[in-house]
Amino acid sequence: MSVVIRSAAPGDEALVLSLVRELAAYEELAHQVEATEAGLAEALFEGAPRVFCDIAEKDGAPAGFALWFYTFSTFRGRHGIYLEDVFVRPPFRGLGIGRALLERLAARCVAEGLGRFEWSVLNWNAPSIAFYKSLGAVAMDGWTMYRMDGDALARLGTGAASRAGRRAGDEDGTK
Repeated sequence: MSVVIRSAAPGDEALVLSLVRELAAYEELAHQVEATEAGLAEALFEGAPRVFCDIAEKDGAPAGFALWFYTFSTFRGRHGIYLEDVFVRPPFRGLGIGRALLERLAARCVAEGLGRFEWSVLNWNAPSIAFYKSLGAVAMDGWTMYRMDGDALARLGTGAASRAGRRAGDEDGTK
C-alpha cells in the first residue's frame, strides 16, 4: 500500500476539477466553483504555467491534491510557495496523504531556497487546523486576508483604466 505524489499532467484536468468540486462541497462552497476542465488545462499546462498541481495516489487510486503557486516576500527578498488548496478524499484520510502532499511542497521550498510556505484555512475547520499545528505551522495573528472579485474588481479595474490618461503624479487624485 504505497502513496505516490506526482505532478499533474495534461489529461488530469477532469480529475483536478473533480477534486476541486469535492473540496468545495466539503467547505460548503460548491456554488462558487466556476472552474472548467479547459480553464484548468490552460492554467496548469499551457504556455508558461503560473499555477501547479500535485496529485496523491494511494495504490493507484486518486486520493487528493495540492494546488499551489510561487509568491514573493519583499521582506525576505525571496520567493515562497502559497498553497491555494489541499484536499484528501474522505476514504483516504488518516493515512498520511495530507502530510505527504505538504512534505513534498516543503521539500521543494528547502531545495529551491524559498523563504516561506503559506496557506489559509477556514476558521471552522478544526481538524485541519489541528493537523497544521501538529506539523509546526503557526497562525498569522494580526493579519486579515482581503479579497476583491466580481463587481468590485471590475469597478476598481475600470477606474484604473479611466485614470490612465491623467498626468503622472496624479494617479491617486491627491494633487
